[in-house]
Amino acid sequence: MKALRRINHYFYKYKSHLIWGTIFIIISNVFAVVPAQVVRQAFDLIKETIDIYRTYEGFELQEAFYDIFLDKILFYGILIVGMALLRGVFLFFTRQTIIVMSRHIEYDQKNEIYEHYQSLPLSFYRRHNTGDLMARISEDVSRVRMYVGPAIMYGINLIALFALVISYMFSVNAELSLYVLLPLPVLSVSIYFVNNIINKRSEEIQRSLSNLSTFVQEAFSGIRVLKAFTREGDSLAQFEKESNDYRYKSMRLVRVDSLFFPLMLALIGLSTILTVYIGGLQVMAGKITVGIIAEFVIYVNMLTWPVASLGWTASLIQRAAASQQRINEFLDVKTDIVSRKELSKDIHGKIVFDQVSFVYPDSGIKALDHVSFEVKPGESIAILGTTGSGKSTVANLICRMYDPTGGNVTIDEVDVRDYNLHSLRGQIGYVPQDVFLFSDTIRNNITFGLQGVSDDRVVQAAEDADLYHNVIDFPEGFSTKVGERGITLSGGQKQRVSIARALVRDPNILILDDSLSAVDTKTENRILGRLKGIMENRTTVIISHRVSSAKLADRILVLDEGKVVEQGTHDTLLAAGGVYKELYDKQLTTEEAA
Repeated sequence: MKALRRINHYFYKYKSHLIWGTIFIIISNVFAVVPAQVVRQAFDLIKETIDIYRTYEGFELQEAFYDIFLDKILFYGILIVGMALLRGVFLFFTRQTIIVMSRHIEYDQKNEIYEHYQSLPLSFYRRHNTGDLMARISEDVSRVRMYVGPAIMYGINLIALFALVISYMFSVNAELSLYVLLPLPVLSVSIYFVNNIINKRSEEIQRSLSNLSTFVQEAFSGIRVLKAFTREGDSLAQFEKESNDYRYKSMRLVRVDSLFFPLMLALIGLSTILTVYIGGLQVMAGKITVGIIAEFVIYVNMLTWPVASLGWTASLIQRAAASQQRINEFLDVKTDIVSRKELSKDIHGKIVFDQVSFVYPDSGIKALDHVSFEVKPGESIAILGTTGSGKSTVANLICRMYDPTGGNVTIDEVDVRDYNLHSLRGQIGYVPQDVFLFSDTIRNNITFGLQGVSDDRVVQAAEDADLYHNVIDFPEGFSTKVGERGITLSGGQKQRVSIARALVRDPNILILDDSLSAVDTKTENRILGRLKGIMENRTTVIISHRVSSAKLADRILVLDEGKVVEQGTHDTLLAAGGVYKELYDKQLTTEEAA
């Protein structure tokens, strides 16, 4: 229960739901217990009335007595039906308070987790896979909801019903009560153990289903590769293997599940038999009336489900505690990317890296090693290098996705760690190397995160990214749905949508992280020609492995294994005959051969 203490503040928030739900449960149980007493009186009335009715046989008084008897039976019948209806009404109120409370808590907890997810740094997402993140915000939260809803409702109901029924049973006949209750603890313990087996096998099924779903998702996502390599047969065989595993585990659960209700019915039947047998002996001994046996049989049936649910409820609490523990693990992860001074101001774009070193916390890879450079406001700089040289790390540090492990990164002579994160990132237009588009329209992908963007501004951004002519050729234009992760677009079109998304923000700092790698040379030249005008009076960082992209920049920085090996203008670096000249000659030869 220690893990579940984390959600106690939700109970305080919705205390009115919990209090009223408890009151409604107590009232509904009162309307369940009283009819049993009415049934006892009705049974005793019938027995007594039959004896008296036979006594007046042959007299006119017998018929009048019969009419009175019918009126009383009718009254008892109406009373029982009325109480059953009232119990139903209060059970409805119970669910409208406690179950509704659980849905509110589920909603709040999902929002809390999602908000926390968004505050965590990129290093967290590099350590955890998407499936695990999804499971904790969906499956685990659902299990916690079963605790704050059904488990609490049935727990309160069990306490209230036991307090009412058992106290009354012992006040009527203690000996009969002991015999009646004898099988119920056995029932509860048995169901508890059966439930544990069911839960374990259910979890195995969930894991198997998760594996099956993951396999199918990957197969559909990579359907082009699958068809290109003609691996449909292998894919089908693997699917059958996963399906057979799921079927096998499902059948194991069915075999255990089939014991549940027979076991419960057997023990309920044993309680009923003991009630009738022991009660019959006491009736013959003149200790109790027949009505008390009828009353106790009703009590047995009333107590059966609450006692049976005790094992189920305990199982729900166990599963909720395990799930909440998993949720707490993530909620206890604190981000180290926090602002020291929450500074919010317009930035002009002077970027300074002063002896910056960086080691990725999850892998231990050293990406940058004492890198120093300066970009003046409105100036453009190109960062070139081979794969793994640390180019993208520079972009991540400017946007403060990570903090440097050594040295300082400043913008406008202010350490990036002093800026308010939203203020800083809101003034940076970032085109990442790994383009991600949402399953939405082209327009909404371009205007992502911005409100009230005019159509003219969207069109201008699309034109600057050399995307406009492609978009107007689509039947639905800017309203075209791009599909999951932009699957309906080519690689070059996705990159250009990403560029338009950055340009529409009119940022003070523009970062292009290898954003033209998927377009041909002709398209690249058109985009670069437009970017030349856009880059004026705007600090621009062009990260690329292509020399053609770097020629636009005022200065060029060449990285190799996390270190600056060369820097200068295009002409000076060519004249120096170093690494840049070597890259230039190789790419020029490749383009001529193409």
